[in-house]
Amino acid sequence: MKCRHCGAALSLPLIDLGSAPPSNAYLSEAALHAPETWYPLRVLVCTRCWLAQTEVYARADELFNPDYPYFSSTSTNWLDHASRYARAMTEKLALGPRSFVIEVASNDGYLLKNFVAAGIPCLGVEPTASTAVAAEKLGVPVLREFFGQVLGTRFADEGRQADLIIGNNVYAHVPDINDFTAGLKAALKPGGTITLEFPHLMRLIEFVQFDTVYHEHFSYLSLFTVCRIFEQAGLRIFDADELSTHGGSLRVFGCHASDDRPVSANVVALQGEEQRRGLLTPDPYSEFQARADRVKDDLVAFLIEQKRAGKKLAAYGAAAKGNTLLNYAGIRSDLLPYVCDAAGSKQGKFLPGSHIPILPPAILRDVQPDLVLILPWNLADEIRQQNGFIRKWGGRFVVAVPSLGVID
Repeated sequence: MKCRHCGAALSLPLIDLGSAPPSNAYLSEAALHAPETWYPLRVLVCTRCWLAQTEVYARADELFNPDYPYFSSTSTNWLDHASRYARAMTEKLALGPRSFVIEVASNDGYLLKNFVAAGIPCLGVEPTASTAVAAEKLGVPVLREFFGQVLGTRFADEGRQADLIIGNNVYAHVPDINDFTAGLKAALKPGGTITLEFPHLMRLIEFVQFDTVYHEHFSYLSLFTVCRIFEQAGLRIFDADELSTHGGSLRVFGCHASDDRPVSANVVALQGEEQRRGLLTPDPYSEFQARADRVKDDLVAFLIEQKRAGKKLAAYGAAAKGNTLLNYAGIRSDLLPYVCDAAGSKQGKFLPGSHIPILPPAILRDVQPDLVLILPWNLADEIRQQNGFIRKWGGRFVVAVPSLGVID
């Protein structure tokens, strides 16, 4: 396999999770009786540009199909995050009625609705029909296509270059990261700004977030590598912020290479921290598999122990990361009989691979489980607040990543 950015041969493994179905390929009851497609799930690291990347077996249009079930608006914390971002960017970039904002992977309109409400012209680029329809109902204009250099060049030819291009949690999802970045370059107005948010590889390694590895994530990104990819495309990163979202993310600010905005101290400091933590050496990558296996083994042993003790178990959050964890650990409905999720698009379906049924959260009041395993650990505080009623019967919450813990 060759690196998808620089073309170097890949030989350094980060993790091998065996095989799994796509993490967002939720099943109907009828589909349980048909064969399920599983793909190898392994991440390799390029020792030239340090891009961590999943081996590709499934096409993007297979993973992000018209029935894609992830709706960003399900999380109130994420909605608040998007609202704060929109206000901050509007003020920082002096956006107004003559500006133009493009969001790539605009999902269900969770973010662009803020620009619509402020009277700032905008456009969402979103290939999945299910989320695009939801965005359009909010008044967000949507172009139902995959983004890349061809589309970015079309925007430029049509005189529709953007003052601000947004990409929240999409940069890791693109199979051809060079083509995508070239599209950003083409679609960006002179003097314009790009902001991308993505999980930080440094935090993934630090907190053993191996469950964020799934087929829809083609890349796992450090600031060093993103700066390199941008530079090759004629862009550059001039600022970066650390965010708490998704267990530790980066928000990078990019511009044309010819732009005279200075590089911030944040960029220099973060690059220095990545280097001090060894991200430009093989060591943290070669140690990661054993650390992930300890997390997996501890969870399986805990669930078996609780089952033998007669405890009633449940899970919360039919998230992609949860599917990676459950399938790698071989956990099925004999250990976790159901998972609750607030998203109506998932209720009544079954998790891929494990075939655990997805039920509405209201079932928790009826069954009164002793322990609820929170699968999307990045939303643990929100989930605990929304479902704090389980404490009335002595129920408690459990997280598995970065280490097993029972929490009140």
